[in-house]
Amino acid sequence: MSSYVDFPHTGPGRRRPRRTAKAFTAVAVVAAVAAGGAYATGLGPFGGEDGPDPEAVAEARAFLADWSAGRLPEAAARTTGPDRAEEVLQGFTAGLDIEEPELTAGTPKDTGDGTVTVPFTARMPVTGLGVWTYDSKLPLRQADDGAWKVEWKLSLVHPRLSDTEKFRLEREETAPVEATDRDGETLSGTTHPSLAPVLAQLAGGTDGGGARGTVQLVDRATGKVERTEASFGGDDTLKDEGPVRTTLDADWQAAAERALGEADGKNASLVALRIDDGEILAVANSPATGFNRAVSGTYAPGSTWKIVTSAALLLKGAVAPDDVVDCPQYLTVGKRFQNVETSEHPGATFRKDFTESCNTAFISLRGKLGDGELGEVAKKHFGVGQTWHVGVPSYDGSVPVPRDATEKAASMIGQGRVQANPLIMASVTATAVSGTFRQPSLVDGTDDETTTAPLPPEVVAQLRTLMRATVTEGTARVLAGLPGDIGAKTGTAEVSDEQDNNGWLVAHRGNVAVACVVEEGVTGGGSAGPVIASLLSAVPES
Repeated sequence: MSSYVDFPHTGPGRRRPRRTAKAFTAVAVVAAVAAGGAYATGLGPFGGEDGPDPEAVAEARAFLADWSAGRLPEAAARTTGPDRAEEVLQGFTAGLDIEEPELTAGTPKDTGDGTVTVPFTARMPVTGLGVWTYDSKLPLRQADDGAWKVEWKLSLVHPRLSDTEKFRLEREETAPVEATDRDGETLSGTTHPSLAPVLAQLAGGTDGGGARGTVQLVDRATGKVERTEASFGGDDTLKDEGPVRTTLDADWQAAAERALGEADGKNASLVALRIDDGEILAVANSPATGFNRAVSGTYAPGSTWKIVTSAALLLKGAVAPDDVVDCPQYLTVGKRFQNVETSEHPGATFRKDFTESCNTAFISLRGKLGDGELGEVAKKHFGVGQTWHVGVPSYDGSVPVPRDATEKAASMIGQGRVQANPLIMASVTATAVSGTFRQPSLVDGTDDETTTAPLPPEVVAQLRTLMRATVTEGTARVLAGLPGDIGAKTGTAEVSDEQDNNGWLVAHRGNVAVACVVEEGVTGGGSAGPVIASLLSAVPES
């Protein structure tokens, strides 16, 4: 099956997308804002008196934010060719079945000829296949009225898109992969609709997935293939050896899919996994078809990331739970950060800061960690940013070294350029409460190339205590009435000024860790909380 970029959206051979522009929910960091705080559009990491004009940089970031969010008319309006820009952007994303693009701005350059160039990295999830990653750049020029505009040209969308060459998506139709759960019960997209994109990616337990396809660069006039830009999937080597046995649990999977009904129709995803071995029990997405955002999505984890930040602080003895770490309404680090609903807790202990998710208190401790230390702890102890072999294509997280003080402040609370997804945050939770990272897996026999070190027992005990207190007396009280010794952490992550916050909640009970994100859920406790409560109410403690 083929589909083309920059073509009309009807006609033979064209698969009509099953979504509207609204479904392109932004998960990019280009306009990230601290949870309840102020890492908003503006100078951010690009500030500097001697650098490019801040207004040009802000316009570039706004263009990328609009594009990633599916606000294509608004993105096009920021260019020197609005009509053509909107046509091409729509053709590129819809024509190549791209869902939820992530566009991350790099360091801008003043070219000296009146033009500012902002490079960016594009991660384009191609529905049912995988993620196409490439680099491009935005040229910006100042108009006669002094306003900065993105200078429209095809090559800014992709360096090889031109008047003579375009892209074509080729899908190889494959039979659905037969799969069973951990007990041998048959799994299918019919009985478990949310598994449809997951099962489509299985190929005998190997990364790459059963679905196969390519993005090709072709000559506009002749259709001749000039080169293959991206390939997805691999050989289904175990095709004749029977169903793929997964680590999933049919009961957990069914409960997870029902639980996402609590998300009120919003895009949401959930992962549940075993703490002692990393085996995945449930992967659920809403909507059920399309992009596997639970495993391959890229989100700012918001305050759920304070688990990792706390681990980093506790590891070096920089803070103790009973230490007083004041929680003011606001704290300015290049930009003004604030707490949810501008709350404050004068004279709070670090324990109180954790249970109430105080942004300003955590940011005030940024000097206790080296610039790259948070990322080092995430990688060394939690496996975040290493290469995982889950059994299907996955995004394994990113914690870059902050580029300035504002970005470092944002990273302390899971914003800035920190990126994760429910799979990563379920694993982070499991590591925090067990002390040992175990690579998540969806099928038996996956390779494990990670190298990690265990957390000290005293740090694990402190993290467990803090997470339990968050349920009994903090922002995760929505889980307080459930049976079992539950620990949790909520999170609220802003994406852009035009969208409501994403809501997060991670939790553990018995041998299971779970994580859920609800896009535009406003708060973690109010949106992801009912989802996790529904799930844990439906399955026995294990």
